[in-house]
Amino acid sequence: MSCFSYNTTYVLIFAKYEQFERIMAQLKEIIQWCDETLNTHEFKDYAPNGLQIEGRSDVQKILCAVTASQEAIEAAIAQNADLLLVHHGYFWKGEPYPITGMRGKRIKSLIQHDISLVGYHLPLDSHPSLGNNAAIAECLQLENLQALDPSERHPIGNIGFLKHAMSATEFRDYLTARLGFNAIHLPAEQSHIQKVGFCTGAAQDFISKAAEQGCDAFISGEVSERTYYEAKELDVHYYACGHHATERYGVQRLAKAISEQFNIEYSYFELNNPI
Repeated sequence: MSCFSYNTTYVLIFAKYEQFERIMAQLKEIIQWCDETLNTHEFKDYAPNGLQIEGRSDVQKILCAVTASQEAIEAAIAQNADLLLVHHGYFWKGEPYPITGMRGKRIKSLIQHDISLVGYHLPLDSHPSLGNNAAIAECLQLENLQALDPSERHPIGNIGFLKHAMSATEFRDYLTARLGFNAIHLPAEQSHIQKVGFCTGAAQDFISKAAEQGCDAFISGEVSERTYYEAKELDVHYYACGHHATERYGVQRLAKAISEQFNIEYSYFELNNPI
């Protein structure tokens, strides 16, 4: 059974409220709580974490999604959300400065409807209970978690152990069933898998770290052409389980935590990205 399910094609509503009661929280208080909870000041990231576009100061409803796409923005508008919470926001390093074209349209839509954009990237990957990697470990029932890179204060990747060893094919089928994504398997020589390295998103190059730590397999979201050779030559089975599919849990966990902390409504918008 998959760890991810939803009641409609797109939206899951989690928060519960007393009928007719309208509860608001202050945007600045939500941002402060998130920044402190996720220790954002301790990360060097590829994009700013926290408030990226400021909308109305009072927040009654949050819509969360993996990526701040136009589709997610339109869903936030349709649901009268005050805040769009995402894992993939804007203003990435190396992006051109002019706010034009597709990105300009997105930002204009948010500003015109007074919706705040809040994004958390590496801090949301790393958090030990709210994070994407923590969610994957729980979903796959991995035990005895440890850092993929022991030198990191806030590990971006992790290692865990299956309760019982599996064959490479059994593990592929297990991943497909649990994550709801047709896992791509790049084989190695090892006959059984029990020690598993993992890092959600586009961390396929961390397979070398998994090899250094003696992992039998490594999981991430995407795959590169070179990963095929690395899996063979490092003797580590590699499984690509979808960038989106591996990273849709953390933002939901964070939104739920905000909802419980401030007693406001939240919902999740599923973008159905197959990559």
